[in-house]
Amino acid sequence: MTFRKTLIPLSTLILLLSACGANDGQDDAQPEENPTGEEQQYDRDESNDPYEMHDSDDRSDMHNMHGGGSGEVPESLKAAENPEFPVGSEVVMHADHMPGMDGVKATVTGAYDTTAYSVTYTPTDGGKPVEDHKWIVHEELQNPGDAPLEEGTTVTLEADHMPGMDDAEAIIESAKQTTVYMVDFVSAESGEEVKNHKWVTEDELSEPE
Repeated sequence: MTFRKTLIPLSTLILLLSACGANDGQDDAQPEENPTGEEQQYDRDESNDPYEMHDSDDRSDMHNMHGGGSGEVPESLKAAENPEFPVGSEVVMHADHMPGMDGVKATVTGAYDTTAYSVTYTPTDGGKPVEDHKWIVHEELQNPGDAPLEEGTTVTLEADHMPGMDDAEAIIESAKQTTVYMVDFVSAESGEEVKNHKWVTEDELSEPE
């Protein structure tokens, strides 16, 4: 009788010790440097590629925002009377103002006689400085005076071709009196349709072969 009473608590003690040993093994097996959900989200937010954070519809909107617009022009900008490429003409572009543009066919949606400038400016939205942007027309400058302005002149932009452009201070890099064209085209890089791109100068266009 005495032997049986002693055996039962010893068996129970052995089982308890075995269970503790098993739990200790499981704790040791857990990885020590598993990233948390917050750390993974942080890595995604740090991506330098803006397209990775947008779906296909957003990409189209961004593309149009950077390269096209509503087709509105300043009231003082006069339509060209006898442009080499009338509205509705098909043309080939020879310019690389934006990716997927050079060598691509386009349709003329507007033609205007003016002075076109290439400018360097710092966007008002905190973006990096944009060097030698082509093109801004004289009528898209704030109180510009008589055209053409000389190289090195400081001006204020009144154009919204790109985010942060409107009301930005700029430096005139070059000027040319010419006919500028507004065009529609499909980007050879993205396949997206760009509507009312501003601007392409007459010497940057040719007739399709």
